[in-house]
Amino acid sequence: MARRVKSVEQSIRETDEPAHRLKRDLGVWDLVVFGVGVIVGTGIFVLTGTQAATNAGPAVVLSFLLAGLTCGLAALCYAELASSVPVAGSAYTFSYATLGELVAWIIGWDLLLELMLGAAVVARGWSAYLAQLLDLPTWAAGDAARPDLAAIGIVLVLGLLLVRGSKLSSRVTGVLVVVKVAVVLLVIVLGALYVNTANWTPFVPPAQPAPEGDASVLHQPIVQAIFGLEPTMFGAFGVVAAASVVFFAYIGFDIVATTAEESRNPQHDMPRGILGSLAVCTVLYMAVAAVITGMVPYGELNTAAPLAEAFDSLGITWAARLIALGAVAGITTVILVLMLGQTRVLFAMARDHLLPPALARVHPRFGTPHVITGVVTAGVAVLAGVVPLEALSELVSIGTLFAFTVVCVGVLVLRRTAPDLPRAFRTPGVPVVPVLGVVACLWLMINLPLDTWIRFLAWMAIGLVVYAAYGRRHSRFAHGLTEPVVGR
Repeated sequence: MARRVKSVEQSIRETDEPAHRLKRDLGVWDLVVFGVGVIVGTGIFVLTGTQAATNAGPAVVLSFLLAGLTCGLAALCYAELASSVPVAGSAYTFSYATLGELVAWIIGWDLLLELMLGAAVVARGWSAYLAQLLDLPTWAAGDAARPDLAAIGIVLVLGLLLVRGSKLSSRVTGVLVVVKVAVVLLVIVLGALYVNTANWTPFVPPAQPAPEGDASVLHQPIVQAIFGLEPTMFGAFGVVAAASVVFFAYIGFDIVATTAEESRNPQHDMPRGILGSLAVCTVLYMAVAAVITGMVPYGELNTAAPLAEAFDSLGITWAARLIALGAVAGITTVILVLMLGQTRVLFAMARDHLLPPALARVHPRFGTPHVITGVVTAGVAVLAGVVPLEALSELVSIGTLFAFTVVCVGVLVLRRTAPDLPRAFRTPGVPVVPVLGVVACLWLMINLPLDTWIRFLAWMAIGLVVYAAYGRRHSRFAHGLTEPVVGR
């Protein structure tokens, strides 16, 4: 029986179509820079403190480790698929080659939620840090600005940069990555001199009931709502709940896979770019978490800028200013790479005619998908400028975890359906590692709030309607431009 599963060979052939051919000029260092550029951002500068104060205490170090290990399992699967299917689109393309068009559409729609909303949320955060650093008026930048002119401005500038080419974007990202990694190392090295080990006791604070204001059924983790557990904070469940939230800090290594088609040697460079960026960031995160909870009592870290304020509270004001500068630099690269990933996913969907194919046109000089980049830039600018996004930020985490789950399943499927496919990198321990990746992602998902699940399912339902109304009837399969796989 024929199914709408695109063969790997067909996916690779389509990358050579003249109107849709991307320029290959990224090396392994560029990929690691992109990965670190998007991972080190809002999470390290904000979530470290807030989750220590509200969920895990000093054991937020373990929360980062749990989230990092979960990402590591998914990263091993991403590395295999990215080296085997070196095509733009990341999880969307992998799904098309393993699980079929419908699942691919679901993942593409899911990534739209993750990347575009994520870029808008982070742009608002960038505006708030810039307002704090430069003392900007509240009508122009920050949480209260409507429209947020600073957020709109940075999105437009980065959109123009993306049109000019991924290599130029990589160079700019590289400079900013050096700045923010230097600031993170400053936090670790200087902060270690001010650590009071008494602040690490107890390392895992005993569980206690959540405050009354947080006891709403819709705001408690879905696992507690299902099993009727009392909402709590701290303790073992607090460490896991914090891991579900700080997972947001790791979002981005998967975006390295969206640039596979622009890599000079994707079979060699993709695994190193993905795993290298994740390893660097996991070490940095755990070190920062250990230092910051040792500098001040964890209960004092529930602020919008915990790293800067920790140094400020100890009288090290010059370091606090440098950290604020590092946060601005760090968040700039996050916006850039999230937008880059979003354009490549939508580019792949448009090339498959699941979206209007005109969106997949490539600039004749720069070799970039300039049409879809303009659409994404406009969408992110509007969201960042006028929409209050705080309540929606957890949607980014659940969308990413869902994509990771599908990628782990994809490795198992492709091993069975295409056992002879050349694989420059093979996920070790198959099927154990992919299965553990699925279980770990699902466990973190059920520790997210019930209202996040409701919003996520509503978004996916809208996506299915769009697919039925447009995508299925206009795709390459519908017009006979792609041969379905037979007998799977």
